Amino acid sequence: MITIIKNGYVYSPKFLGKKDILIASSNIEGVYDSLDIPKEFGEIKVIDAKENIVTPGFIDSHVHLIGGGGEGGFSTTTPEIQLSHIISSGITTVVGCLGTDGICRSMEALLAKAKGLEEDGITTYIYTGSYSIPVNNITGCSKSDIMLIDKVIGVGEIALSDHRSSQPSYEDFVKICAEGRVGGLLANKAGVIHVHIGSGKKGIDYLFKVIKDTEIPASQIIPTHMGRSEDLFNQGIQYMKKGGVIDLTTSSDPDFLEEGEIKASSGLKRILDSGLDIERVHFSSDGQGSLPRFNEKREYVGLGIGSVHSLYREFKDCVVKEKIKIEDALKVVTSNVADYLMLNNKGHIEKEKDADIVILDKENLEILHVICKGKHLVEDGKVLKKGTFEG
Repeated sequence: MITIIKNGYVYSPKFLGKKDILIASSNIEGVYDSLDIPKEFGEIKVIDAKENIVTPGFIDSHVHLIGGGGEGGFSTTTPEIQLSHIISSGITTVVGCLGTDGICRSMEALLAKAKGLEEDGITTYIYTGSYSIPVNNITGCSKSDIMLIDKVIGVGEIALSDHRSSQPSYEDFVKICAEGRVGGLLANKAGVIHVHIGSGKKGIDYLFKVIKDTEIPASQIIPTHMGRSEDLFNQGIQYMKKGGVIDLTTSSDPDFLEEGEIKASSGLKRILDSGLDIERVHFSSDGQGSLPRFNEKREYVGLGIGSVHSLYREFKDCVVKEKIKIEDALKVVTSNVADYLMLNNKGHIEKEKDADIVILDKENLEILHVICKGKHLVEDGKVLKKGTFEG
């Protein structure tokens, strides 16, 4: 199947200007100034972008695909994610993980869910592990999971500075970092350690110690939830200066932020204003994780669910509210993530990359079209493809 996207203002995420994109099967064949279609050429699908904005598909590197939560008992576990929630948010690639519960949520179930979503049309990867050390895995160790299971690209989300963590020693943590590093090298994968950082006073002290005392590079360990507090955000700035990458979580209640919490879009603006390299910043949603909900008096009223749609919301807020250039806002949800996680066919609109593409309304940035591996899954804002049991 050949598809041509015409008359779009293309961001690769670098702005390329008004271009036509030729898609052959699941890949981008090329990006052209203009394409004329011969009448005798056969069946071709043409999508008129109508001078709207064309971007790479979004990548969400932290999603609880089979649900999360559970800290309030069995009734507080969150449900599995549905395909339509992902694609309606402009997301074409997800990385799944386990959280606090590594007992009732298993690596085998996470892998199966990832495979099911891939069959439905998106691209999926997973981390091996959960909050705890020793690490939950499938083959017997994290290194062999990374080497032997195609979908496993790293270890996570290991919890530090949190009362829900396994309270690992520094020695325990650094051994896991080494397993991820070597497993990644042997498998030609990123082998990253994706680390949940809680509100504990130590913050990312372990990470600073690893890069000071060992040969493991800072880029191997990606701390998430780094907008949780002002102190943690400032630690993240120092980590970036030492060569590290930080991840800002987009799932929050923007109307009732917790004391000291920094909204992802606001955090990116501060990083840009400080002159730091935003190639070292990722956004992720923590989708399907549990979130506390508050009323207008800031009183706790129950639990909510982290939404993958927040990834798109914070991208949009970067542009509309923080006045960040579109190409910079796009990097933290596309190319930065793809490059650091070694998702080599993702995150860019260019020849031979996967045809994962989003078309946004040029006036309000609303999602108009989503294409995953060449297949049109959202058209004119309407979801065309749902999961098997979505109804």
